[in-house]
Amino acid sequence: MSQQLSTLFPYSIDNRYSQAVAYFSMEFAIDQPLKIYSGGLGFLAGSHMRSAFELRQNMIGIGILWKYGYYDQQRNMDGTLRVAYTEKEYSFLEDTGIRFTILVHNHPVHVKAMLLRPQVFQTAPLFLLSTDVEENDHLAKTISHRLYDSHDSARIAQSILLGVGGARLLDELGRKTDIYHMNEGHALPLCFYLLNKFNNDLAEVRRRVVFTTHTPERAGNEERSISSLEVMSFFQGAPRETVNKLAAPSPETLNYTVTAMRMARMANGVSQMHGEVSRGLWGSFEGVCPIIAITNAQNQHYWQDDILRKDVEKDDDKKLVARKKKLKRELFQLVADQTGKLFDEDVLTIVWARRFAAYKRPALLLSDLERFKKIISNPEMPVQVIWAGKPYPEDWDAIDTFNDIHVKTKALPNATILTGYEMALSAALKKGSDVWLNNPRITREASGTSGMTAAMNGSINLSIADGWVPEFAKDRKNCFVIPEATAGDQAERDREEADALYTLLEQVVIPTYYTKPKTWLRIVKQSMQDVVPMFDANRMAREYYERMYTLEKSNANGQRPARKVVAQKSW
Repeated sequence: MSQQLSTLFPYSIDNRYSQAVAYFSMEFAIDQPLKIYSGGLGFLAGSHMRSAFELRQNMIGIGILWKYGYYDQQRNMDGTLRVAYTEKEYSFLEDTGIRFTILVHNHPVHVKAMLLRPQVFQTAPLFLLSTDVEENDHLAKTISHRLYDSHDSARIAQSILLGVGGARLLDELGRKTDIYHMNEGHALPLCFYLLNKFNNDLAEVRRRVVFTTHTPERAGNEERSISSLEVMSFFQGAPRETVNKLAAPSPETLNYTVTAMRMARMANGVSQMHGEVSRGLWGSFEGVCPIIAITNAQNQHYWQDDILRKDVEKDDDKKLVARKKKLKRELFQLVADQTGKLFDEDVLTIVWARRFAAYKRPALLLSDLERFKKIISNPEMPVQVIWAGKPYPEDWDAIDTFNDIHVKTKALPNATILTGYEMALSAALKKGSDVWLNNPRITREASGTSGMTAAMNGSINLSIADGWVPEFAKDRKNCFVIPEATAGDQAERDREEADALYTLLEQVVIPTYYTKPKTWLRIVKQSMQDVVPMFDANRMAREYYERMYTLEKSNANGQRPARKVVAQKSW
């Protein structure tokens, strides 16, 4: 092992967070230069790693070093979306020198481990696995090429790399691991590796594994045929009888989420509302673990503009308004560079930006195009609108929606859609917008953390009361809540909620901005004050240790006995 690994943590572990945790995630949004993420799941994982660093927690992250990242979002000649893959190089990652093999499709696959040291981006240590090594054939090399590869066999292999490869890495390091945390079901093969390690004692696996679910609908949770998983070596030698019990009631298909909840001692949804939805979806399955809720959050120190924060703390309205206009100008430079459209810092600016998916309804604001145009072209109270976000590279419906927005807004000087929705653009949009629009179909947004970081930066949430919003929202005091449809099929509900959105804009949001600037500013400041500390990731990282990671029994006073831990000097 490299001598440089001898001091992995540059800080002494806080005794409150002494349990040794390994956090498995398919993606991590750590910083703009490290393009190993696609969207919200990665943003959440990245903030968790940053807060673990700030709190001096005994946690390491385990992910995959994606050679081509997710994809590069570019434009065709006509401005529509083009998917491109570019090889990524990272000089700031350290080769640990660790090499080992895992079994995929009953063949050995060579794995190397790279390390992102905490000092680079102020995160907990992050190990990234790669199969792109000389010893592998071409097919094995491609396992770590593209995040969320569209081919079934590749996706299964990626799960094996994350779960089994991550567990093997921990064994190679010799690191004592108290808790294995799976951030979504992608790392499920980890549990079968541990099952084999502990002689098929499922209780021993459960004692060590916790699981976070992010998908609040049954159809969106990954399922594979047991026969396909067996062929790919997914179960790492576990007896078929055991697999069948974990897959029950289906004799042919394994649901990753249900199986994870049967192999973990505790699971959590990512908002209080999502916890309820998850218990409704999975709680009736025999043998699943308790499902609690730990609401997602984002790291304040990374995402919030420091000057805005200080202006609010000093209650300096003049400086707050001036700073917000400066941030708008900076965003509008990006808009002009991409689209050739010059936006005005004095005009109300609405942003819809997140992953393009049908349930998020990216084009709801355009569902009545004439009404939309009338709203944004009012000379007395004009509005600017920006969309941004990445569809999955082979989600043709979502790509069509992206392209349709481009076509419908192309001739409008004050509406546009941007490409390249990664961390830097996301931050610019949150800091430079006045309103952060979120209009998913109710109960389908597990958390929706982008609204948290928007609120931190003086952008008022205009949202359906889904995900984290019910825990935060004080309608017309710190946000604007879009009324939920009361009846009808999905198409009728979409129409009713689109009408509610238009009406809210016409009668409340836009007039408040232009005719009641003091009221608007009061909402901005209340939003910024209410979003922290509850929705800062430091709260979330503490809560995971207190509710999910703690193994020791309480003493007579109801407190956990402290375990003295000093800075790790060696493994």
